[in-house]
Amino acid sequence: MTASRVLITTDYLRPGDEVDEFLRRSGLETVHLPMVGRRDPEQLVAALAGIDAALVANEPLTADVLARAPRLRVIVRTGVGYDSVDVAAAARLGISVSNLPGINANAVAEYTIGLLLAGARRLVQSAHGVAQEAWPREDGRELRGSTLGLIGYGASARAVVPLARAFGMSVVCTTNVPARLRSAPSVRFVDLPELLATADYVSVHTSLTERTRGLLGESAFKQMKPTALLVNTARGPIVDEDALVAAVRAGEIAGAALDVVSEEPLPPSSPLRGVEGIVVYSHMAGQTAEARAAAGRRGAEELVAALEGRAQFPVN
Repeated sequence: MTASRVLITTDYLRPGDEVDEFLRRSGLETVHLPMVGRRDPEQLVAALAGIDAALVANEPLTADVLARAPRLRVIVRTGVGYDSVDVAAAARLGISVSNLPGINANAVAEYTIGLLLAGARRLVQSAHGVAQEAWPREDGRELRGSTLGLIGYGASARAVVPLARAFGMSVVCTTNVPARLRSAPSVRFVDLPELLATADYVSVHTSLTERTRGLLGESAFKQMKPTALLVNTARGPIVDEDALVAAVRAGEIAGAALDVVSEEPLPPSSPLRGVEGIVVYSHMAGQTAEARAAAGRRGAEELVAALEGRAQFPVN
């Protein structure tokens, strides 16, 4: 019997590593094609030829691409978000799609606090100034006594709460999570307009859906404090980038720290470039050695389970 073939595109997984050895011990044949930068749909179609299961990063697995991969039965995202996969099309084609909920929550939470500190104390601007042979000494702000607004209450947002509280921050949150699952007495749950009006820092942790696409746009920025900082470690399209640039330049909000953007890598023509107060990072919130190791192991386990018809984290 021919072994099922597994395509691995997640860039930190390599032939001969722990994940590769686990999959091979499970009787699978592995094919490694790490995703670097953007991948053309035709390249994806070619990569999926003869593939039964895929352990993937953020490739755009559209309905057209999936329809041209007749052997594909299982897709596992080595992360939480799965908006890059047309889940409905996969379901129609009988392809199981899984993600790894909460796998990098601690990494994202620590990184979020790092962005808050960097923004509050103007660390990037200071380092850039020194590199340019200046010696900037502008006042920063302390996190203590400020209010953090969390948009979303998934695993990463919940992990942020005790860290923020340890810094002396008050926490408010807007979420669609049912009231019975809102387990933190130190968090005050409010609607979005109240959160935007009261938060000194607004941190995005919700998934990308048609409801949340462009959620933070011109109207939202006008409701925020002029001293507020926006942090996004979730998905780029949740923020209307043109509206953000306009809001920062007009002084409607103080700035933004964006780990994710609508188009990645950030194109040279992006309006986000060169805007004082906006700092763009390279989608690194979940990228720690610990989170990567956990995602690789759990992703491989989920892939094997899904091939056997017992997926633990299916999203379709």
